[in-house]
Parts: sequence; structure tokens; C-alpha cells
Amino acid sequence: MKFITTGLLAGAVSISGWAAAAQDEVTLQLKWVTQAQFAGYYVALENGYYDDEGLDVTIKAGGPDVAPAQVIAGGGADVVVDWMPSALSARENGLPLVNIAQPFKSSGMMLTCRRDAGVSSTDDFAGKTLGVWFFGNEFPFLSWMAKLGLSTDGGDDGVTVLKQGFNVDPILSGQAACVSTMTYNEYWQVIDAGLTPEELIVFKYQDQGVATLEDGLYVLEENLADPEFSDRMVRFVRASMQGWKWAEENPGAAAEIVLEYDETGAQTIEHQTRMMGEIALLTAGSNGALDPADYERTVQSLLAGGDDPVISMEPTGAWTSAITDAALN
Repeated sequence: MKFITTGLLAGAVSISGWAAAAQDEVTLQLKWVTQAQFAGYYVALENGYYDDEGLDVTIKAGGPDVAPAQVIAGGGADVVVDWMPSALSARENGLPLVNIAQPFKSSGMMLTCRRDAGVSSTDDFAGKTLGVWFFGNEFPFLSWMAKLGLSTDGGDDGVTVLKQGFNVDPILSGQAACVSTMTYNEYWQVIDAGLTPEELIVFKYQDQGVATLEDGLYVLEENLADPEFSDRMVRFVRASMQGWKWAEENPGAAAEIVLEYDETGAQTIEHQTRMMGEIALLTAGSNGALDPADYERTVQSLLAGGDDPVISMEPTGAWTSAITDAALN
């Protein structure tokens, strides 16, 4: 079946009554609004991959006031898309999230800076104001600053952290020397606003050795003890990865599918096609299985958070290969 992101019926393919009755329901909570960042799931929905697995999937869009961990804790979703830093922090604080699949292999997170603000290398961060996203997105940044030996309390020897909204206004107005951006979204908003690539310098977390895993699939640990739930997740992951690989190979068509599910009408095909091209670079190389080396790199980066690390101890049970092992075989 095809549902809009609020879960209301938007349209349906013709299926028999017994097939509809046999479908198992799954609710997915996204980390952000409907966009190509989540194209694989919308493709799987539109192309019938979930139907083929006997699943009735509802995709719930996120937004600035939506925290996936809170949604799943409250019973509003079976599985959520989240970044590993926020998921591991939530786990340490009592919410037992478990990573069951990792569609994103690489990080798209960057700090984008104006050269005319006096930034040409990380040595120039001291004394500057840097825009940072919160709601769990700040964790990789804090680990990076700790690695650089920079306080986040301001002053000439530290950085002043500006709690950045989900826009790039601070760098355009000069309020901040740098802002948080993603390779597939906010960086292009800066460019579209009139600044040129030559006027900017970007620092990719991936290149700085502090990249942490983004856009993984997480469930509550207790639910994995239920064989029926685990079976649903195996089918969900298998269909989702089929959607992701189709989206990688058909970025233009995937962008059009995303637009079909965007209720806001704010997205354009040009923006979503460009975004899908960048997203494909991040999902490339992943079959959905979490690479233990990527997990360990993320954990060590989060532990190296100075006096106030993101997590204070090595997590245990924070991920499982059982779902992807079954899905891929």
C-alpha cells in the first residue's frame, strides 16, 4: 500500500483482501522531513518492495521538533532513522536502542566557513563563533573540538557555540564564521544564497577523523526478543536496501518519488535530484550491514570527548548483525 507520511491513506495498489489481511504493519520514524535523504524507504514503498515482503509500512516524516528516540520510546514507531551518536547517548541514558542496519556508509556532515571571516584551517577556529545543530547532532562536533583541544565555552582560546537553527542564516548574516552543513543539503543552500565555493572552505568530518555513523536503523532491544518482530525487521531491512540500491542507480526517478510524498510542496525536483546524487555517495558501499570497524571508530570518537564525553563507557549490545545476516542471506 502507498501511504502519505502522516500515515493517512493516499492511494493504494489493487490487492486481494486476503493479501491485505496478511500484511504485517511497520511504522518508520524518519530523522528529518521528507527528502532524498530517505529516498530508499520511499522507493521501497512506491515500488512495492514492502508489499512483496508482506509489509504494510507507514513512514512518518520528522522535523525540527521530532526526536526519533523520543518517538520510539513513546511507542510511536517500530523502527527509527537516527545518527549513532544520539542513539548511543540515549542508550547510555536508559533507552536501549539497538542498531539493526546501517544504510549510510559515509558521513555527510561538514562545517562550512567563510574565508573572509578569517578561517582557512582548523587552527583558525579559536576565537570564532561556530554554528552547531543540537538535538543529538552536536555530539560529533563536541568530540571534534575536544580532539582539537578547543573549549566550547568561548574566549580567545576556545570557540563560541551558536545553537544553529535548521538553516544557514548565521553564515549569511555574519553572525557565525562557520555553520553546520550536510554535503547533500545545507551546503547547497549557502551556494544558492549567493556565496561561491571559492569564498568558502569546508571541513568534512570524514576527513577530520571524527566522522560518526549517520542514518542507521534502530529498534528497542526488548522488541528483538520477539521472533515475530525480528522477522518483520528482516523483511523491512531487505526491502529497504532494495529501495536504496534502486535509488542509487536511478537518482532522478528516486527524486521524483520523494516529491510525490512531500506534503509541504516546498521541495523542488532540481534540489531533490542534486540531493539524491550526493546521498548516493554516502550509501555507496553499504549493503545494509554495519561494519564493525565503522562502529568502533564512532565509539572511540565519542569517548574522546574531553571532560564531558558523549558517552562515558564502551557500549555493550548497541548493535546486532542478526537482522542483516538474515536479510542478506
